[in-house]
Amino acid sequence: MPDLSYLAAVRESYDTVASDYVEQVESPAELDPLSRGMLDVFAEVVRTAALGPVADLGCGPGKVTAHLAERQVPVFGLDLSPAMVELARSAYPQLRFDVASMTSLPIDDDGLGGILAYYSTHHTPPELLPVVFGEFRRTLAPGGCLMLAGHVGTGQHFRPTQAYGGHPVSYESYLLPPDEIAELLRQAGLTLTARLVEEPAEGAQRTYATFLARKPERA
Repeated sequence: MPDLSYLAAVRESYDTVASDYVEQVESPAELDPLSRGMLDVFAEVVRTAALGPVADLGCGPGKVTAHLAERQVPVFGLDLSPAMVELARSAYPQLRFDVASMTSLPIDDDGLGGILAYYSTHHTPPELLPVVFGEFRRTLAPGGCLMLAGHVGTGQHFRPTQAYGGHPVSYESYLLPPDEIAELLRQAGLTLTARLVEEPAEGAQRTYATFLARKPERA
């Protein structure tokens, strides 16, 4: 069995910062046009394919989930943090939000038309990403689409002690090269269809990447 002890630190940390996180993190309407455009591309792809519901994994307070719902995507949110899920339920009572881990999704095989993992996998130790990506493939319907977006780097490993208003945190972050992420997706049995790497804006320190992938159709 893989060592999933890191999940406790992630859960506790996001429970701690939740109230400040929801105030400090941008809504999709406040994102740069390219990032917002990628979300809208994903929304159009999964809405047009109509292969099943879409899961926003690591949904946090539900801002991106609601953005997809406004674009007529049949979406629900899952997050490891109960505090985040409560904030999402309060803000968007018309949508479904539940507590769950990406390492063991409470979803049937082939049950999803799409998965959004939006800045939600960088706390996963690299050696456990195959577990997470394997769950993505298992739960996607044949032809289903994954959008994975987040921080990338050259293999950096961060151990912050404070975040979002100075609250104590104990999670860790891993910034992998885009090529490594792409290869892990392929090894999980997903077909990469697009990749976008955004250079840091002036004054920013991190690079961002978005990946679109599909679960192959059955032969």
